[in-house]
Amino acid sequence: MDTLFFTLLGLGVVSSFIGTLAGGGGLITLPAMMLIGIPIQIGIATNKFSSGIAALTSVSYLLKNKHLSTKTIIMNVCIAFTGGISGALITSHITEKTMNIIALILLIFALIITFKNKQWISSVEGKAKDTTIASNAIPFFIAAYDGGFGPGSSTFGIIHYMNQNNTYMKAVQLTRVLIFGSCCGAFIVFYHTGFVQWHYAIAMAFGSAIGSQIGLIALPRVPLKLAKSLLITIIFLLIGQVVFKIT
Repeated sequence: MDTLFFTLLGLGVVSSFIGTLAGGGGLITLPAMMLIGIPIQIGIATNKFSSGIAALTSVSYLLKNKHLSTKTIIMNVCIAFTGGISGALITSHITEKTMNIIALILLIFALIITFKNKQWISSVEGKAKDTTIASNAIPFFIAAYDGGFGPGSSTFGIIHYMNQNNTYMKAVQLTRVLIFGSCCGAFIVFYHTGFVQWHYAIAMAFGSAIGSQIGLIALPRVPLKLAKSLLITIIFLLIGQVVFKIT
């Protein structure tokens, strides 16, 4: 195994750990892969594969420890899977600048919601909001965004599920399920484009799986204030990255 393999493995561990707790793992992975000479298209495909594998290990962990019901997982995976495929297909018809503008608007909105969300001061799950078409549609659109573009999708997921009166911990768990579905759907599309380089993908997948497991194990021990600060920091960094790309 060469140096690049271990570099990508380490990159996967760090980005997946941070991404599990607050999202924004792509802030680390894509720029880093480009820095070491991996083309952007291959980087995106690699990221989808590794994120999907990491999320799969997360789903297995959640099932094993009975944190989420099988019904909840299946429902969210199905919604996200269709969203991921849709997003990956739609992206080919939208310019990167347009996607960045959309991302900027969503991130600003997410920042406002994060500051206003009262679940940050409670570790107790509130009364669940009634399931509506909108509450199911939002995960679909987050998954579509993740499948086709990605920056901040985990962050959006965490904020959405917290807005549904879930605790931070459960919101993270549900987001891992969402990301698994979206990455599976998107990867099918990217695989057919021929951009998958398995040497890169497997290295990143190993690292991402490890980072995701560490993140889930650490999750119950993360103070809410720290989690909120981390999430807000990630959102600001994502906004900065998107603004830089637009300008």
